[in-house]
Amino acid sequence: MHRTSLRLAESVTSRPLTLKRASESLLPPIPLYRRLLRAHRNLAPDMRSLGDDYVKGEFRRTKTTTNPVHIIGFLSEWKKYLDSLPPPTAPGEPDYSFKGKKLDSDLFEKMSAEQIGQLYELMHATKDVWRRADEVVDDKRGGEGSS
Repeated sequence: MHRTSLRLAESVTSRPLTLKRASESLLPPIPLYRRLLRAHRNLAPDMRSLGDDYVKGEFRRTKTTTNPVHIIGFLSEWKKYLDSLPPPTAPGEPDYSFKGKKLDSDLFEKMSAEQIGQLYELMHATKDVWRRADEVVDDKRGGEGSS
């Protein structure tokens, strides 16, 4: 089982994976969870709130997972996300320039229907994040009051 887990984990990274590198790159769930929430402190408040809620929900949903392959994939993907976040700036100053990155089309094609559904839900949950508050209020009123 160990060799199979390693082979499946290799597909997650672009370089060949050795046992030593795998143990260095994967963090245990609780420290990874804490680092993710700490890294979100450097984001704009709306992005931080959205990211914190998403991380908490995903970790809560996968808490009871026992399949080692799923666990390795889950931890490695969240570690890659953590590595993609901007490094901390001065304490207390969020990085408002961080906008994330585009989803790779190959990765999108490999997604299951359930994953695409989750991505669609995420898209709708985030669509108001980048709009001005007055635009959101106008939409909720049904366009009334706009000239």
